[in-house]
Amino acid sequence: MNSALAATIGLILSIILIIKKVSPVYSLILGALTGGLLAGWGLENTVTEMISGIKDITPAIIRILAAGVLTGMLVKTGAASSILQAIIKKLGAKQIYLALALSAMLLTAIGVFIDVAVITIAPIALIAGSQLRLSRAKLLIAMIGGGKCGNIISPNPNSIIAAENFNAPLPSVMAANIIPAIIGLLFTIYIIVPLLPKGTILQPTEQIEDNMRLPSLRSSVIAPIVTIVLLTLRPLFGIIIDPLVALSAGGIIGIVATRNWHKTNDCLSYGLGKMSTIAILLIGTGALAGVIKASTIKDILINLLAGWSNGGTIMAPLSGTLMCAATASTTAGATIASASFAQSILGAGVAAVWGAAMINAGSTVLDHLPHGSFFHATGGAVGMDVKERLKLITYETAIGLVLAISSVILYVCIS
Repeated sequence: MNSALAATIGLILSIILIIKKVSPVYSLILGALTGGLLAGWGLENTVTEMISGIKDITPAIIRILAAGVLTGMLVKTGAASSILQAIIKKLGAKQIYLALALSAMLLTAIGVFIDVAVITIAPIALIAGSQLRLSRAKLLIAMIGGGKCGNIISPNPNSIIAAENFNAPLPSVMAANIIPAIIGLLFTIYIIVPLLPKGTILQPTEQIEDNMRLPSLRSSVIAPIVTIVLLTLRPLFGIIIDPLVALSAGGIIGIVATRNWHKTNDCLSYGLGKMSTIAILLIGTGALAGVIKASTIKDILINLLAGWSNGGTIMAPLSGTLMCAATASTTAGATIASASFAQSILGAGVAAVWGAAMINAGSTVLDHLPHGSFFHATGGAVGMDVKERLKLITYETAIGLVLAISSVILYVCIS
């Protein structure tokens, strides 16, 4: 069987198994194994390609585990909540959707996972929504849209992996999508939120419990500021601080700055728990990426785009979109797309930073499909049933498309 068709069948099998609630890691590994065997590679060569794919993302996995220090600090010390409440207080009730979207954007931009950001913001969103009689759907889409915008400019796994596979500086990859992120934020607030039907209106019964004494805003922002400063030393002064060091150092300094050293173990345990889930998932993702990379899928895509004057430019966001649709994960989508197509995109003349940035943006287009955890985690955060949650997919896709298209247009304009 043609290796492209075989790899596609393996990919589809993984998707079906994930939808059937089989462990995503084992689903991806089984899909990779099936694809290689159907391609006629034999068991030994198939396993070799799978292990090769896992080896390619090992450096990214280590950096992702280090990012858990910053994530754990932001969540467990209350720093994320402190930043969130300051934003909402500043913007006021009349701009509640902007406040929620901007909060989600900033939290993800400083390294909080998008699902964690939404879960963190959701209690405040619900109490505000119940007081103002707002739509549950509109509140959630504002948070999701803001989170997607922050995700393409963050030191989150998707950015780390894309930068790693393109051998591009992480700060530059993050900075490349700042303008698309702003465009996406405005699109979310002023087009998508008004366009969305009201859906379920919250009744004035929601309550929020605050059992944690939050740190000051000044101490809360120290961790992300330190992390960003360390990451920007490379492009500004040529001083290379690996994300592994920057993310860990930012988290530790944040723990000290918020005077929560007694919570150090809680912060590390929480962060490791969150990142371990992603790291293990990436093992399965890497195995599938290895099979896809060894197949002729990329060659077919290259041939399809050969007639385009900007074929490489189109290939970057398109590969990110297709792979995130297959895995319903920004991280997995960016991993498979960048591991499989980086060399082809670079060979087409696309700059490394922008290849990574456009794949990253493309990986937000369909990362919210029902066979992924993000769909269920965000719906559950606001008490939304599956039927109502499904109605948001079209609007989420539109936000992702705007991010991807904006990234492409910006690259074309400056290149």
